Amino acid sequence: MTAFLLALGIAWAQVAVPPLNARVTDLTGTLTREQQAGLERMLQEFEARKGSQLAVLLVPTTAPEAIEQFALRVAEQWKVGRKKIDDGAILVVAKDDRTLRIEVGYGLEGVLNDATASRIIREVIVPRFREGDFYGGINAGLDRMMRLIDGEPLPEPTRRSMDEGGIGQALPVLLVVALIGGAILRAMLGRFLGAAATGGAVGFLAWMLAGALTIAFLAGLLAFFFTLAGGFGGRGGGYGGMGLPRTGGWGGGSWGGGGGFRGGGGGGFGGGGASGRW
Repeated sequence: MTAFLLALGIAWAQVAVPPLNARVTDLTGTLTREQQAGLERMLQEFEARKGSQLAVLLVPTTAPEAIEQFALRVAEQWKVGRKKIDDGAILVVAKDDRTLRIEVGYGLEGVLNDATASRIIREVIVPRFREGDFYGGINAGLDRMMRLIDGEPLPEPTRRSMDEGGIGQALPVLLVVALIGGAILRAMLGRFLGAAATGGAVGFLAWMLAGALTIAFLAGLLAFFFTLAGGFGGRGGGYGGMGLPRTGGWGGGSWGGGGGFRGGGGGGFGGGGASGRW
């Protein structure tokens, strides 16, 4: 019973794994907003080009766990990398502990093997950390990791609309086209032809953004009937008679906000990688 209570107490004291809302998560306040945005953009562009997903997590401490156990818990919960390809990697930094780890998915263990990950930590990241340059160390470490992964033959990335957010990220664009474009085309071509032209334009745009014919067809069909019906409020229902709603604006939403970064859908990890101290 004593051993059970002790184990329960240790589990309770474990540092909680934060939700995955971005490629770079800093719980220490070390990175400036600009630095964090720059790293996020770099990793986003790499993922769009190569398909592999890299993520960064800065925490004050992993105690009572060693960083290896904590990083593996993070990897198992975040599941960065593509399902069945397992091409994800996570850089975890425990700032107060002065420890860090590169956790590598199964699919990258050939190119980012334990020895290579250890060398990146020792030769690229740690020297900068010792000088207090955490952004420089993280940036240089990620750059080296990406260069190595670039040489690995991996499946081509699938097209995903407006980054990882799905068709929901494209809705503001499609809505503007359907509302304003539909009103203009109706006035120029007449009700039916204007609706058909709007449906075609929205469908094409949805296909370009989502890369899925089914979504494009549905978006175009909805835009056609929406424009045919006269948009919001019919005649005189909105600004300038174009069918724009009079109230609200965009409802407090933000471009690219939504649900945030959601990972690759199931990258697998088995404890590969390396740890270090500074």
